[in-house]
Amino acid sequence: MTSPSGSTPAEAQAFLVGHPEIEAIDIVLTDSNGVGRGKIIRRHELMPLYEGGRHMPISVLGLDITGEDVHETGLIWDSGDGDLRAWPIPGTLKPLHGTSPARGQVLMSMYLLDGTPMTSDPRHALARQVARLDAMGLKPAAAFELEFFLLANDRDADGRVRPASAVVDGRRSGKTEVYSVDHLHGMEPLFSDIYAAAKAQDIPAETVISEYAPGQYELTLHYRTDIMQAADDLVMLKRIVRAAARRHGVTACFMAKPIEDYAGSGMHLHVSMTDRDGRNVFSEANGETWSLDLLRALGGLSATMAESMLVFAPHANSWRRFVAQSYAPIAPTWGVNNRSVALRVPAGDVKSRRIEHRPSGVDANPYLVAATVLAGIVKGLDEKLDPGPMTEGNGYEKASDAATNMPVDWRAAIELAKSSAFLQDALGMELHRTFTAIKQSEYLRVARTVSELDYQLYLHEV
Repeated sequence: MTSPSGSTPAEAQAFLVGHPEIEAIDIVLTDSNGVGRGKIIRRHELMPLYEGGRHMPISVLGLDITGEDVHETGLIWDSGDGDLRAWPIPGTLKPLHGTSPARGQVLMSMYLLDGTPMTSDPRHALARQVARLDAMGLKPAAAFELEFFLLANDRDADGRVRPASAVVDGRRSGKTEVYSVDHLHGMEPLFSDIYAAAKAQDIPAETVISEYAPGQYELTLHYRTDIMQAADDLVMLKRIVRAAARRHGVTACFMAKPIEDYAGSGMHLHVSMTDRDGRNVFSEANGETWSLDLLRALGGLSATMAESMLVFAPHANSWRRFVAQSYAPIAPTWGVNNRSVALRVPAGDVKSRRIEHRPSGVDANPYLVAATVLAGIVKGLDEKLDPGPMTEGNGYEKASDAATNMPVDWRAAIELAKSSAFLQDALGMELHRTFTAIKQSEYLRVARTVSELDYQLYLHEV
């Protein structure tokens, strides 16, 4: 059977010849929570994978964050939990740095047995939006930023997480070491492994920064002319960071808000758009103050942000990140060179004009984020939407009027997403049902859990 993903046995054959040391390969399919699900296959199984795909149960796309079945997705017993076929994604078969014995990795995508895309697979949602833009003569380019924490494996005396000690000499710091280069030196062996692993997988990892909280860091990725490749980069880089941290005896944390008194971790998406002549349509020309397409894209993103918040903040912990003055936007505002707004137009060369989309936490699924952002841009271009006045100065102080329709918490975001025609269009009907059912199930799990905070507040007081 010809691979519907475009993969070919020649790619697998070249990999095996070029990497005789590889003994096994991780095959990884990303579910709606952004969790990598799959198997580890042996070397001799790689060619059959590329020749005929690999059966996987449909239920793997209907799991909650804990890996439990969510029956309301319709992907479990309604279908008899039958097998579908996963196929390799071309260009993602790479060696894994630092594994012993040596392993490789390939990303997968799910299809029906006849080769039709299984649309509860988040990657297909992004592909659909890319195709819509292609029909309009537009191609999105993009890059994600990855913020994360490096934490100690053990908790403190109060059971709270704490920043990891430097892997060089065990030095501890509980300070906000923002932009401290000396602080980065304490993690140099770990970051060197990350860069080596990224190079082995052709991931363009660039600048590392000590970010705005104890133990928080940021890695940037080079801009891609293919937004799907940018999302693949982010998925693979998170796996690299997690594995490298584990080897160095610390924990890489991609929760949106692991430490209550400090800023959380975002996953900013930088996006621009070129036409068939290769011109950036977000760049102003002919004396324009701003490109009309840029303003309409901003208008679409502003108009759809409320309905999209469940994609950008998908978990209970995601909503703890939205605190004023914490570099996490709380309203559909836009501005130029202003980090207090949700939609930032960075200063710089006119030819590289882009939108920095800032609401998403690092716990969000990059395929869903990119698909939803592109759908918002399409809506803005189609309907010629006006983003309203630019926000200048402190966007947090000016956010109340713009935030009137925004969901105030996770439950409100779930309810709004469930009824959203826009989000159904952005994700596709099947994935919309799957995603909102999984989030509803997760919400109920959290809501019925009696936490330590409950005992602290109420055990002896009521």
